[in-house]
Amino acid sequence: MAKTFCVANQKGGVGKTTTAVNLAAGLAQVGQRVLLIDLDPQGNATMGSGVDKRALQHTVYDVLLGATPLTQAVVPAGPGCGYQVLGANRELAGAEIELVELPQRELRLKIALAAVEADYDFVLIDCPPALSLLTLNGLCAAHGVVVPMQCEYFALEGLSDLVNTIKQVHANLNRELKLIGLLRVMFDPRITLQQQVSEQLKAHFGDKVFDSVIPRNVRLAEAPSYGQPGVVFDPSARGSKAFVEFAHEMVARIDKL
Repeated sequence: MAKTFCVANQKGGVGKTTTAVNLAAGLAQVGQRVLLIDLDPQGNATMGSGVDKRALQHTVYDVLLGATPLTQAVVPAGPGCGYQVLGANRELAGAEIELVELPQRELRLKIALAAVEADYDFVLIDCPPALSLLTLNGLCAAHGVVVPMQCEYFALEGLSDLVNTIKQVHANLNRELKLIGLLRVMFDPRITLQQQVSEQLKAHFGDKVFDSVIPRNVRLAEAPSYGQPGVVFDPSARGSKAFVEFAHEMVARIDKL
């Protein structure tokens, strides 16, 4: 049965999509069957996986509204990626309003995923940066949350909000949901503040902080413009190697759950 994880952070610009896309590619490289779901109307995870969001016949929008089965909406990621994608485009922005009127509006994604649970080892959900009905669908469908975060002061502020959100969803909508771990991204060890925040995270969250650290890396930033995850675009880059290490750590951590 697939293990489903949201990549979420209520703060924007912290590397959620970069994490989701590269973790999907890294997991595929270590032999896992992976589905990446793009729940952000911007469709960045879709494009970053080598899929043209403008050319998609079916998207996550159709799946959430019940117009298309999930199996018909999934497409393969670009060459060398090795995972499947349930893509998104601007249509998804309208889903917020349409979902409000539908029955079981928070559970639409969870219900759709039930049909493919045996087909994948990992399902990764790239959530938008706001707590919306889309994010709520992701949290209700997931077993856990992976939180990418920069080691900066404002990131700590946003983290407390996210942890409270996870607790509320766990209490009211999804008893399986838990915080799987915090991933330190865009990390520069030369900056004293980042080292201090990293130590604070480890002191407060203990083993919930992943051992893997993703360094600030130009090649990771360049990769989306070529429609590829960094892991595929330049496997030898420091950031790419770090994501493959993170994929190994994720598999090991899930085996212990």
